[in-house]
Amino acid sequence: MDADAQPGAGAALPAPAAPPGPLSGRAVFCLVFLPFALGHYLSCLMRTVNAMLAPQLVAALALSPGQLGLLTSAFFFAFALAQLPVGIALDHFGPRRVQLLLLMVAAVGALAFAGGRDFAQLMCARAIIGLGLGGCFMSAVKAISTWISPARLPSVQGYLIAVGGLGAASATLPVRLALHYVDWRGLFVALAVAAAGTGLLIYLLAPAGAPASRAAAPSRRPALDLRAVLAVYREPAFRETASLVLIPHTVFFGIQGLWIGRWLTDVAHFSEAAVAYLLYLGMAAVIFGAIFVGMVTEWTGRRGIHPLTVAACGIAVFIAVQLGFVLNYAPSYQMLSVLFTLVGTITGIEYAIIAQSMPSALTGRAATCLNLLIFLGAFGVQAGFGQIVDCWRPNLMHQYPPQAYRAAFGALVALQLPGLVLFLLRRRAQAALSGKMTPIPANRITSTNNTR
Repeated sequence: MDADAQPGAGAALPAPAAPPGPLSGRAVFCLVFLPFALGHYLSCLMRTVNAMLAPQLVAALALSPGQLGLLTSAFFFAFALAQLPVGIALDHFGPRRVQLLLLMVAAVGALAFAGGRDFAQLMCARAIIGLGLGGCFMSAVKAISTWISPARLPSVQGYLIAVGGLGAASATLPVRLALHYVDWRGLFVALAVAAAGTGLLIYLLAPAGAPASRAAAPSRRPALDLRAVLAVYREPAFRETASLVLIPHTVFFGIQGLWIGRWLTDVAHFSEAAVAYLLYLGMAAVIFGAIFVGMVTEWTGRRGIHPLTVAACGIAVFIAVQLGFVLNYAPSYQMLSVLFTLVGTITGIEYAIIAQSMPSALTGRAATCLNLLIFLGAFGVQAGFGQIVDCWRPNLMHQYPPQAYRAAFGALVALQLPGLVLFLLRRRAQAALSGKMTPIPANRITSTNNTR
């Protein structure tokens, strides 16, 4: 009987496909990094584009700050809901097939947004966009961690975040220039075409499966293994990282995607052109900040400094920058807006920390578990910030007073400080414990044994 045939079967089953062989560095860059990075670029562009379109959306729909925050943050809410199913799908089906389907969903959402006629329709369409873009970053992380050695993950993920910064930068001045030729509805039609094209590009270029050296044995367990998801949250490294970096990361995503632009308009009283330029500078700073963070993390790692310590130092600076908003540091509004996005890139380090600390079979779920918390938090930050600002009355120009923004930023600082303080206390306790457990010199061990 044929070895491949099952008893009673009429024909032999096809042999499983062999895992792909190793790829050269250039092939990994062209076939893995670039296609998935393009998806992340598009995700960041569509996530932050409302910061530039806010005046048009407010004028078209007469939105209050609370409604504007809710409309924009619907992206984050749907994005968060997609994380766990997407993470399980990534580990079961692979990033190539998952991204094709999700980017087609994003294209449908963008078309719906272009045709929306009221607040409810636009909010639903924005949520569909968030759902469709929910796998862009984690698909890239999964693909990169599959084909690139763990030692290089911090710098390569830094490059990935830098590409996202380029996407966010494209949502500023380039979008403003595009609005001279098309309205915001035409812009979203173009984004729909870009989303569908990117999904097809990933499917056609990216290698299927994992290299032979990392190919896992086929699993017959159901894809929806919720126990593996819970295991991610139980991991001590995951909890310690999230307790320090999670809330600052949600603040970074929630504020830079909308409220920095409104703050520059309402408090700093910059023109629309000046706001677009400053947002562009801020998003461009994300590119350099992300690359710098990745390089510094690898450099300090070679000297025995844990990446979480690097993150704590960066978050302390990030909170200090936000105190400038609370104190209304008027001498340099421009510097504050750019520093917020530049320093805020430190929060992206948690993806590399989690990827390094989790088994390779769970990297997709680990990244999506983290994103679930981050984007739920970003939804709360973006919507909650608008609700706080809405407690004050606008002037005749529909601008809200500095006190409204100072109160909102003050609430954010109060949320972030406990995590940093807890990290410092934990490190102090660990240092004290290690001091008590200093090894006994060899001559003292000998004398003690002789006494016995």
